[in-house]
Amino acid sequence: MAEAHQAVAFQFTVTPEGIKLQLSREVLKHIYLSGVTTWRKRAIQFKNGILTEVYPASPSSWLFMVIAIMSSMYARVDPSMGMIDSIKKVLPVSDYLTVQTQTVLSAILFATALWLSLILLLRYTLKALLSYHGWIFEPHGKMSASTKLWMVGLVKMFSGRRPLLYSFQAALPRLPVPNIDDTIQRYLESVRPLLDDDQYKQMEIVATEFKKDQAPKLQKYLLVKSWWANNYVSDWWEEYIYLKGRGPIMVNSNFYTMVRTTRVTTPQFIALGVVPMCSYQYERMFNTTRIPGLETDYIQHLRNRKHLVVYHQGRFFKVWLYYGGRHLLPSELEQQFQRILNDTTEPQPGELKLASLTAGNRVPWAKARQKYFNDGVNKMSLDVIETAAFFLTLDNEVHGYDPERPRTMDLYAKSLLHGTCYDRWFDKSFNLIVYKNGKIGVNTEHSWADAPIIGHMWEDILATDVFHLGYTEEGHCKGDINKGLTFPSRLQWDIPKACQEIIEGSYAIAKELADDVDFYCCVFDEFGKGLIKKSRTSPDAFIQIALQLAHFRDKGEFCLTYESSMTRMFREGRTETVRSCTIESTAFVRSMEDENEQRLALFRRSAEKHQNMYRLAMTGAGIDRHLFCLYIVSKLLDIESPFLKQVLSEPWRLSTSQTPQHQLNLVDTQKFPKYVGAGGGFGPVADDGYGVSYNVVGENLITFHISSKYSSPETDSHRFGQNIRQAMLDIKALFNQKQKAN
Repeated sequence: MAEAHQAVAFQFTVTPEGIKLQLSREVLKHIYLSGVTTWRKRAIQFKNGILTEVYPASPSSWLFMVIAIMSSMYARVDPSMGMIDSIKKVLPVSDYLTVQTQTVLSAILFATALWLSLILLLRYTLKALLSYHGWIFEPHGKMSASTKLWMVGLVKMFSGRRPLLYSFQAALPRLPVPNIDDTIQRYLESVRPLLDDDQYKQMEIVATEFKKDQAPKLQKYLLVKSWWANNYVSDWWEEYIYLKGRGPIMVNSNFYTMVRTTRVTTPQFIALGVVPMCSYQYERMFNTTRIPGLETDYIQHLRNRKHLVVYHQGRFFKVWLYYGGRHLLPSELEQQFQRILNDTTEPQPGELKLASLTAGNRVPWAKARQKYFNDGVNKMSLDVIETAAFFLTLDNEVHGYDPERPRTMDLYAKSLLHGTCYDRWFDKSFNLIVYKNGKIGVNTEHSWADAPIIGHMWEDILATDVFHLGYTEEGHCKGDINKGLTFPSRLQWDIPKACQEIIEGSYAIAKELADDVDFYCCVFDEFGKGLIKKSRTSPDAFIQIALQLAHFRDKGEFCLTYESSMTRMFREGRTETVRSCTIESTAFVRSMEDENEQRLALFRRSAEKHQNMYRLAMTGAGIDRHLFCLYIVSKLLDIESPFLKQVLSEPWRLSTSQTPQHQLNLVDTQKFPKYVGAGGGFGPVADDGYGVSYNVVGENLITFHISSKYSSPETDSHRFGQNIRQAMLDIKALFNQKQKAN
């Protein structure tokens, strides 16, 4: 076998005198280079750790401080006001520590203490500055003098010159706990358009009782946690919303990202060019796996893994990402993948559908893992998968967007979301899927991070692949081919019949779930954010109001609507909910159906309301995360709250999310108009509801990813997509009528 041919690290012969070893100089060279790479990486991590810890200062500023203190002492000026002498008295006198050495050491210690104190002062000053969010509530395109002073004169001054990815972490403010009265008032306002008068009065009574009797005690615990933990929401959100779920994560939790050609958008990294976003979620992008448990899962994150796992035609392969102490070149990776494609061996018993264990219910997977993958060859192979940098599927299907056949995008979305239910390892932080025709996509496990994080990585990869690395005219990766690379190795399995039955059971559950997903991807190119902004409206508000109009036309009623917003201006912030179905939006929708002359005014009022709610959510004044944490505290204290129970049981029949708009401008979409992203999507949250993801691309294109379930007689993704298109056009017509009237 090829791997046996390459495994010649040493040879030995047996002689009468004993065993004689003949070491391979070439292999010793690679061992040496691997060690050098490891230590170089550790040195870089150590250096970056120091730079991050002392930010917004720099290590060189410490030397400047020491020199300044020493210089002042030689000038017979004591900047320490006697503290250096106090430190000097504490230090012992010996042959090795003379009086002069004591003086120098005392000065260095004082300078270091002063330097650290100044770092803390700068950091807390920056944290106080970043706690100001007034700029978010200012009209678009206008900036007050106070905000300009805050942004240019203060934030930039205290932010340092060259921040690293994690430099701002310690300076980010904590997520504030909203006031109970404000949260309950906003909640009641959000459900008013969904309840009749009697239902609303009953809800007011329950909410008032909760605010009076139970809320103060629960709120105190949250306030304590907000000061003790980095974020009072995120750890509970990760645990209770994601990791404790016992149902399938495929479709229900994992989400996907696709490409229309080769371009995907990136998330907002730094707002206004100066306000940093929390980078905590980036830490677990690679070498991360969700591990199943009987009662709850947990996230396993490792460092410095040097391999990935590739799945092709029912076989698992381990591919090393390093050679001779360096990363494999693109041409070398292509060679390794081609070797896998050329491999004609058959899957081992139970191997073909093994990954469906990660697609079904969590408890059977956890039990099977404990019983059949806890030792021997199965444990070794499973460890290879769970410790890999990520999971790669070489898919034999052909997918992608074909303008001549728009419904091909629906199949593309379904494939990325669930595939065959056994050709994705859904527990990995992300699965990279490469199709036979070269199109690609990503399936992401949701517990470790939110969509903007994987989106940032995705854009960087695709832009680098196309515009930096490039390909030859024949379509191959540029670079030489190294024929000495060790062949990818097959993972070995010994899966008994009993385990194979569990695998089939998980596959059956996953297959039923996947077959029930109805997808419709709509490429809306009649207009985009360019025209919307000319009408002095936020594109997000415009689309959300259009979704309300489309849903009312689709179902004849309004529903609780979830829109995801980010809270990454706070340390370890993740998301908050914007309740897009409002009194204002429902009034506008009804006016459209009645052809009320006040339609445009009602639209603007609705858009303004939506923008304000989005801003409140971003600045920590949302509704749902606060109520969620109050509910968790109530359960931990064994307090029954009818109000919180009802709030947390309400279904989100319309769940929406916007794919973040590009900020890094890695690709000029005006110069390369075809290199635009189609965004991504997710499965329906409610059995009788819709999941809608949308991506505002450039000036004249919006893509929608709409999911629902075939089993629901109330929903139809294609029908809803057509309703969205018509709603967008009808709202545009309002502005056209206004322009003609003027």
